[in-house]
Amino acid sequence: MKLSKLLVIFLIFFLTACQQLENDKKSIKYSYNQKYSNTGFTLIYDEQLKKEKKISQKIDNRALVIFHKKIKKNSFVKITNPVNDKTIIAKVISNNIKFSDFYNSVITKRIANELSIDLNEPYIDLVLISENSTFIAKKAKTFDAEKKVAEKAPVDGIKIDNLGSDQSKKNKVKKSKFSYSIKIADFYYKDSAENMILRIKKETNFTNPLIKKLSETKYRVLLGPFSDIKKLEKSFNEIKLLEFENLEILKDA
Repeated sequence: MKLSKLLVIFLIFFLTACQQLENDKKSIKYSYNQKYSNTGFTLIYDEQLKKEKKISQKIDNRALVIFHKKIKKNSFVKITNPVNDKTIIAKVISNNIKFSDFYNSVITKRIANELSIDLNEPYIDLVLISENSTFIAKKAKTFDAEKKVAEKAPVDGIKIDNLGSDQSKKNKVKKSKFSYSIKIADFYYKDSAENMILRIKKETNFTNPLIKKLSETKYRVLLGPFSDIKKLEKSFNEIKLLEFENLEILKDA
C-alpha cells in the first residue's frame, strides 16, 4: 500500500517537472535561422587603427578577406551593401582578432571600394556560406590565384568611394536620415518578448525597449531608433553586457 502511494507521488512529481521544463523552454524560445547572418556596421581597416590599438592585427587591404569573431577561419561569407545591393564574396582569415564588438567584422579597403561603402555609415549585411555549398569547392580553388593577383596591386591604388560626398550624392545615392535600432532577438511568443523587455528594464538603464510584431509567431525586441552613431555604439556596448547571442543593427527598423 505504501509502495503504491509512493509510486503515485513520484509520478505526479515527474509529470509536474516535465510540464515546468516544457513551459521554461517555451518562455525562452528564440526564432532564428541556423545559418549565421548579421546586419550591422563593419570596420574598414586602416593603419591608424592598428597604431591606436583599436585592432590587434594588420590585414592586407588589397585582398578579399575579413576578420570575424564568431565565424571560423577559412570560411566564406557573402557581404552586401544594402544601400546599393552590391555583393562580394570574402574569406575569413581569422576569428581571434581584437576589435570593438560594435562592428560585426573588419573588412579591407578593397572590399569597401568594391561595394561603394559609405565611410560615415559602413553598414553591411553579412551571411555565412554553407560548407556543403558547391560554390565553396570552386571558390577555394581560385582563392589562392586571386590572392597572388591582389598582392601585386599597390595599397595606395585602392580608393574608397564615400557616398556621403557631394559628388557621390549627385551621381549615386541621396543621403538618407541616420536611423538605426538594435535588434535584441526574435521570439515565437509574445509573452517571451515581454519577459525580455522586463529583463532589460531590470538589469540595464534602458527604459524604452519595444516589441515589434512581425507575424503571429514572430515578435522582435528592439532598442532605438538612434539618430547618431555615437549614441548607437554607446547603447550597443551597454546592452551587450547581457551577453545576447547575436545582436544586430537594423536600419529604419
